[in-house]
Amino acid sequence: MAGSLKPMELACSEDPWDAAVIGAGPAGSMAARDLAAAGARVLLVDRRAFPRDKVCGGCLNGQALAILRSAGLGDLPWRVGGRALGSFRLGVARRSVRLDLPAGMVVSRSRFDAELVATAVAAGATFLPGIEAEVGAIDGAFRRVRLGRAGNERTVRSRVVLLATGLGSPGLRDGLTPRTRVAAGSRVGAACLIGRGVERYEAGMIHMAVGKVGYVGLVIQDGGALHVAAALDPGECRRLGGPGAAAAEVLAEAGLPALDELTTARWRGTPGLTWRTRPLADERLFILGDAAGYVEPFTGEGIAWALASARAVAGPALDAIERWDVRLVGEWARRHARVVGRRQAICRAAAAVLRRPWLVRVACEVVSALPGSARRLVECLNAPPCFPEMS
Repeated sequence: MAGSLKPMELACSEDPWDAAVIGAGPAGSMAARDLAAAGARVLLVDRRAFPRDKVCGGCLNGQALAILRSAGLGDLPWRVGGRALGSFRLGVARRSVRLDLPAGMVVSRSRFDAELVATAVAAGATFLPGIEAEVGAIDGAFRRVRLGRAGNERTVRSRVVLLATGLGSPGLRDGLTPRTRVAAGSRVGAACLIGRGVERYEAGMIHMAVGKVGYVGLVIQDGGALHVAAALDPGECRRLGGPGAAAAEVLAEAGLPALDELTTARWRGTPGLTWRTRPLADERLFILGDAAGYVEPFTGEGIAWALASARAVAGPALDAIERWDVRLVGEWARRHARVVGRRQAICRAAAAVLRRPWLVRVACEVVSALPGSARRLVECLNAPPCFPEMS
């Protein structure tokens, strides 16, 4: 019977759900998988059809890899054609420094995200792609979730809702307590793929160029294509004629190899990269992943933060399914701060340094003279988090 139902009819036929997870990126899929594996009836929804591309470069640092191993998914990056990353090259003012990475991989986000969704489905979650979802009001012991658009709209109920909609897509209806605020002066993200000329960039390495208008990261993905991701000042990006021209200027200023294809490539963008949502929970609602807040990443921290928040939210979410307690709002805020907030503070400081190329140049000179001086920062960013036990 279920196989003959349309997606939204299927969702309504199973109403009410134990957990509704909105957003099927790394945070949403991992959370859905953990809750389904614990016996919860989980509805996972994403507004995009899968597989789909993301602006993210797909870098997994040591922290992200450790989290996947803790979930029994240590082989997942290899299954989707991931490549090992062993070093990081930082270029500024025509000087460069190279650092060893203790662990790292680069994956195609379209393949990686699709495989994570598959693990959630295998654990028992129901996945509905290509359907918009929005958090609604409290309805007794449930919270409503609107599915679809006006004119073709359905509502389901869930004992708890996890919001993991990523950058720029809060999925919150007016009147709800959580509010999202983009930081003043936030840079925007932009990315493209280049299939030619990539021999100028070494595989197995993250390349980063720092300039006055932003910074550009480059890494060779599965299949040999060069993924270019940039954090750029929006005003300067417009002045220069677009992200391609801005990225080319950053590479030239840093002294990294030029890429003529940047100005003709198909670029995709994001809203402001530095933002936060407060509070991170409301009655029968938890916010996680990029939707909870984001800071300009440094060497692939974004996916690690998403996975860490997903694993940490399982305990409070299971408690909320059993019985809602207002104290879970504070508990989730504390857990999120412990596994994500402190690491984002480090990247916030790094982002402040990256806005000052002269300071980056000084740092490069220090690291060149004293290579061990950067080891502690790299180890801190790659160290796995400690998770409280699930209830």
